[in-house]
Amino acid sequence: MSADVIPLKRAEPEGSIEPMLALTAPGMNQVNQVILDRMQSEVPLIPALAGHLISGGGKRLRPMLTLAGAELVGYSGTRHHKLAAAVEFIHTATLLHDDVVDGSDLRRGKAAANIIYGNPATVLVGDFLFSRSFELMTEDGSLKVLKILSGASAIIAEGEVDQLTAQRKIDTSEQRYLHIIRAKTAALFAAASRIAAVVAECSEAQEQALDEYGRNLGVAFQLVDDALDYDSNAAAMGKDRGDDFREGKMTLPVILAYARGSEEEREFWKAAIGGFRTEDEDLEHAIALIDRHQAVADTKLRARHFAQRAIDALSIFPDSKARQAMTQAALFAVARGY
Repeated sequence: MSADVIPLKRAEPEGSIEPMLALTAPGMNQVNQVILDRMQSEVPLIPALAGHLISGGGKRLRPMLTLAGAELVGYSGTRHHKLAAAVEFIHTATLLHDDVVDGSDLRRGKAAANIIYGNPATVLVGDFLFSRSFELMTEDGSLKVLKILSGASAIIAEGEVDQLTAQRKIDTSEQRYLHIIRAKTAALFAAASRIAAVVAECSEAQEQALDEYGRNLGVAFQLVDDALDYDSNAAAMGKDRGDDFREGKMTLPVILAYARGSEEEREFWKAAIGGFRTEDEDLEHAIALIDRHQAVADTKLRARHFAQRAIDALSIFPDSKARQAMTQAALFAVARGY
């Protein structure tokens, strides 16, 4: 009697954010101090509103990319602390503005700032944080850093406007969707990573490698975010499940489900994205269609592709704790459930 031995397929590592957290913890203490200092104002509403979001439990992934990149290239100075804070201020400002544009009720599991303080105050405090970020950039004194971060800020705004004009348009293509998320999300990931190489006076090739790492990581991160809107509960995500659905955003799970659907299914999507079918039962039907066509699974598959591209971009750097932490962070970005 004989039997064939079938080797078990090794599970792919799911990644962890913990090595990145440990790597950047000392630097993040300095960054958080800069953030705390620079969000202060003689106008009490400003630190109150800014602090509502800044202290709301975000991962601080973007400033961590600046610190991790500095570790990767062996930078031993302190310039990157203020610049990482500038990156976080840019990100926080965009979140405040996004919540106003989207009419969001929740952010990171809490009432969004616009619900508590109103839209005008939220927009103006977002402007204040943008201004603080540019103060930090100019204090650094590098025109190259200023060009990278200011350029990213402009691209983010363009991406948000592009997303707004694509809202409720069922014919939005996957190509346009990727263009939008490269602008509104990946541009800041790329800039946050690249400036570490600039302050360390690295070669252009190393700058470009960190840029590619951040850019691809940002795309992967946003793809998973958009998949989670149809794949997680509000407690895990810190926002209402189905926000994108009710706002008529054409994210990749919807684009794929619509492209693969029957005529009847397409009629449903046209009505739903058009804003005519947005009740809870409509959301459940949308999720069922997305599951039927494996649109969430395929969105995550695309995310893994971009995460691998991010990891591959680090190949020009020697192996180190920093490179391993950044690799694990890319794997975590696509395996996370929140």
